[in-house]
Amino acid sequence: MRLVAKTLYGLEEVLAEELAVLGAVKIHKLNRAVEFEGSKSMLYKVNYNSRVALSVLLPVAEYAIAGQKDLYNGAVGVDWDRFIDPSGTYAVSAVVNSKHFAHSGYAALVIKDAVADYFRRLTQKRPSVDQRSPDMLVNLHISNDRVTLSIDSTVIPLYKRGYRRESLEAPLSEVLAAGMIMLSGWKGEVPLVDGMCGSGTIPSEAGLMACNIAPGRFRKSFGFMTWKDYDAALFRSVRFEAEKREKRSPVKIYASDVSAEAVRITRLNIAAANLNETVDVSEGDFMTKPAPAEEGVLILNPPYGKRLGGEEMDKFYGEIGSALKHHYNGYRAWILSGDPKSLKSIALKPFRKFDLLNGDIECKFHGYELYQGSRKSIIAHTH
Repeated sequence: MRLVAKTLYGLEEVLAEELAVLGAVKIHKLNRAVEFEGSKSMLYKVNYNSRVALSVLLPVAEYAIAGQKDLYNGAVGVDWDRFIDPSGTYAVSAVVNSKHFAHSGYAALVIKDAVADYFRRLTQKRPSVDQRSPDMLVNLHISNDRVTLSIDSTVIPLYKRGYRRESLEAPLSEVLAAGMIMLSGWKGEVPLVDGMCGSGTIPSEAGLMACNIAPGRFRKSFGFMTWKDYDAALFRSVRFEAEKREKRSPVKIYASDVSAEAVRITRLNIAAANLNETVDVSEGDFMTKPAPAEEGVLILNPPYGKRLGGEEMDKFYGEIGSALKHHYNGYRAWILSGDPKSLKSIALKPFRKFDLLNGDIECKFHGYELYQGSRKSIIAHTH
C-alpha cells in the first residue's frame, strides 16, 4: 500500500528516518508529510510506534478537476464499502487551496454527498455522518486542480498519546517534543535535562524513548480499528512486538521548573506514563540550580514572545546564557524559541540550527556546544 504519514513542519527528515527503521520502503519526503510503502502490518506499526507522525493516511483516489462537478464524479467512483458498511458512520475533513472552491466546507459537503450516493446506489441504504467518532474519516486535499482522497487510519491525532493527565496553558505538542529530542541527536546514552519543564512533555517523551516504550502504548484506539478489514490478531502481534522491546532506561532524565504547579503537573504526567523510575522531577530555578549530572544533553523550551516583553525578554535570555556557561560545561544545550532577537542574548554561537513551528509560532531550535574538558566524551556520545 502507498501510505502518507503527516508531521509538523521541520520534522520531515526525522520522520523519514524513523519510518526506515520501522521497515517502510520507497520513502519520499513531502511538505509536512512523508510518503512510503508498506503492508497492513506497517500501517498498524507506524500508528503504534511513530513518535513524530501526526496521522497516517491511506490514499484511495487522485485525480484532476476542472470544476466542482469533477470533484463529485471522482469521489462517487471510489469503493467506499471496502472500509465501512451502510450501517457505519463517516465524516470528511478537508484542506482546500483551489480557485474552484471558495471554502473547504463546501468541498467537504460534495464528498459527503458522493459517499452517501455511492452506498445508496449499491444498497439503497446510506451511512450516517458522525463528526465526533466516525468509523471512516475521509481526508480531502485539493491543491489547485489536483484532488487527493485518503482514509485517515489514525482519526485521533497521534500526539494525543494518552498519558497526559493535566497541562499548563499552551503545552508543547508531544510530537514536537519527540522531534526536538530526535533532532538533538540524543539516543539515551547520557542524561537528559529539562530545566524549564512546564507540563513535562520533553522529559515524558525522552523517558518513553529511553525505555523503548512505544507512544501508542497508552492509547485506547486508532481509526483503522473500525475498518471492515481490521485484523485484531495482527494488531495484537504489532503491540506484542513493541512491548517485548521495552527496557529499563540506562540513564536518568531530570525535569525541573521554578513553578510548583508545573512540578505537580509534570509528576502527574510522568506517573501516568510509568516513568517514575526514569525521570527525576524537582522544583528549582534553572538560573541558579547547578546541573544535575556532570555531562549530558539539555533541552529547554523557555517562555517567549507574548508571555514576556522586549527588554525583559533580552534580559531573561541573557540569564539563560550565563546559566549555561556557569553550570553546564560538558553539555550540549538545545533551545527552542519563537523570539529570534532575544535568542541572540544567549551570546553563544550555535553549531546547529533548525526551523520549527510550535502551533502557529515560527521557532528556531538552536544547539550549543558547552564543552570544557569533557568535549571528547560528549561528542562520542551524541554522534
